[in-house]
Amino acid sequence: MELTPITSRLHLLDFTIGQAYLWQDEEELTLVDAGWADSADAVAEAIRGAGLDPDRLRRIVLTHCHKDHVGAAQELADRHGAEIIAHRLDAPIIRGDAPLPAPDLLDWELPLFEHGMTVPEAPPTRVDREVEDGEELGFGDGAVVVHVPGHTPGSLAVHLPRHGVLFAGDTVASVPDVMFGVFHVDRALALDSMRRLAKLSPSVLCCGHGAPVTTDTAARLAAAAEQAAA
Repeated sequence: MELTPITSRLHLLDFTIGQAYLWQDEEELTLVDAGWADSADAVAEAIRGAGLDPDRLRRIVLTHCHKDHVGAAQELADRHGAEIIAHRLDAPIIRGDAPLPAPDLLDWELPLFEHGMTVPEAPPTRVDREVEDGEELGFGDGAVVVHVPGHTPGSLAVHLPRHGVLFAGDTVASVPDVMFGVFHVDRALALDSMRRLAKLSPSVLCCGHGAPVTTDTAARLAAAAEQAAA
C-alpha cells in the first residue's frame, strides 16, 4: 500500500474495496475513514513511506459505520493516540451496540453487494467524539461536518471550504465517473443528501469508492445529482 498524492496536503489510501484519505496539516495528520481491519501496519508504513510520522495522527473521522471504512480505526487510534470521530446516529453501530441497518438493494446492486461482503468484519470500535451537522472538526483550516443521511442514518461528509475539498463518504461514488452511490438504507434520503453536497460546489471530491475527482468537479457532481434525480 502507498499514499497517492492528490494535492500537496491530501493523499489517497486505496484498499481495493473502499478508500481512506490522509489530510496533512502543519503539525497534525487526519485520516478520513480507516480501511480494512488488520491493515493498521500497512497504513502506518504507507504514511512513513511518504515521509510522514504516523504518531502525528490526531484524529480519524469515520464517514459511516460500514466495515470497509471502520476496520483499522481503533488499532490505529490506540497505537498513535488519535481520536475517533463519527456522527451520533452511526456511533452505536460502530461500537457494536446496535445492529447494522440493511440496505435497500436494487437488483443490479446484488452482485456488487456480495463482492463487498468479502471485506473483513470490522471489530467493535470506540467512538471518542460524536458529532452533528455543522460542527467543526479542528483540521484543514475549518473542516466542517455535513450530515448526509440515507446511505446510513449517520453518514457524514467532511467539507474543507477553504480548500474546496469534499469527502463524500459513500453518498457519492466516482466509478467510473461521478454517480449516485450504492447500498443505501434510504435511497430518497440519500438523493437529498447528494443534492446538498452538490450545492457545496467542491473543486476536489473524495468518494469512498472511485478515483478522486479534481477536474470540472462541481459541474460533474451537479450533473450526477440531476441525473440521479431523473
